[in-house]
Amino acid sequence: MRVFVVEPDGAGGLLHYAFQLASGLDECGHQVTLVTGRDYELAPVPTPFRVEPRMRLWPVVETGGRLPAPLRKARRAWRGLKYLVAWHRLTRHLLAERPELTIFSTVRFPVQSVFLRRLHRAGIRMGQICHEFEPREARIGWVRRLSRGAAAAAYRCFEVIFFHGEAHRARFLELFTTPADLVIIPHGNEGLLARMADAGGDRRSHYGLGPDTTVALFFGGLRPSKGLPELVTAFATVAPEVPGAALIIAGHPAAGFDPASLRSLAAQLGVDGSVQIDDRYLDLSEVGPLLRTATVVALPYRSGTASGVLQAAYAFDRPVVVTDVGSLAEAVEHGITGLVVPPDDPDALAAALVKMLGQPGEAADMGLAAGRISRERFGWRPIAEAVVAAHGRRR
Repeated sequence: MRVFVVEPDGAGGLLHYAFQLASGLDECGHQVTLVTGRDYELAPVPTPFRVEPRMRLWPVVETGGRLPAPLRKARRAWRGLKYLVAWHRLTRHLLAERPELTIFSTVRFPVQSVFLRRLHRAGIRMGQICHEFEPREARIGWVRRLSRGAAAAAYRCFEVIFFHGEAHRARFLELFTTPADLVIIPHGNEGLLARMADAGGDRRSHYGLGPDTTVALFFGGLRPSKGLPELVTAFATVAPEVPGAALIIAGHPAAGFDPASLRSLAAQLGVDGSVQIDDRYLDLSEVGPLLRTATVVALPYRSGTASGVLQAAYAFDRPVVVTDVGSLAEAVEHGITGLVVPPDDPDALAAALVKMLGQPGEAADMGLAAGRISRERFGWRPIAEAVVAAHGRRR
């Protein structure tokens, strides 16, 4: 089949997912094209499939200070126009190419439904990898309701919508009605990051840590939904229980998230000497060494669905501590590949981290199990086969 995979993000976790799904489809013998943003960060990675970095949007990760309110509004309007133009051009391109199957990523802005309906009416067969369907950070009820109502039209355009766990699919069904088949597939492993990493080494010297320091690592975008205050609060309990342990929080802050608040909290709790916050977008070459630095990778999310970070930890033979939100727990064998704790519970989170950091040998054994299970159960070729088979049942 001629299959197009569309991921507008040219950098970050969603692009890595789309790239690896495209690789799996290529392994299955399909003719694959990955359409993505102009800021395509995987250009140095050789690939047997075609990549079209044609979508003119804006960088996924932006540096620089926060703009004044009037400029933010002007930028938002300009970006809205760019978004419409990019999707108009993408729609024309897909109509000209007429792939046999097109797989889309998250419906980020409900206006996409306009273009998806046009493709649907033209007979373009479409599926979606539903990474997210609720705005995690929005607090105003009417914002959620407006987005949900507009997004419903987009979901009616797909033949199949794919989820990474039963909890994720069940929540979707509470909110939306669609004629699409709702199919669960695993979140694939992060073998791409492992292949791109150098042969060895970690980031201990970079962070001023000794070779025997046990390290809890948070890696990923810094957002309110990620539960970082709970993690710092939990570490204040961990520190006296596991002397010398360190916490590293590494990732680029989302708009409106202030890393200084975490530093202030760590200082108030007396653990600022043990907590390091590296608030920047890490180059891909740094990710492998960073994960090798960890004794355990913590995902203390307040809300979420699935996580590429979890699979990245597994790819580097690292165990995880996750909160039981979305479908995160479905990817963890409690006590074997990691530990699962309730969300918004710093005491439970602290107890799990003490167990991991206080018994690094046991944590290492869990990490080896995690890596083995990731490679055996979360390969991309079987996932790609499942995606194509689900669409085949709709013929």
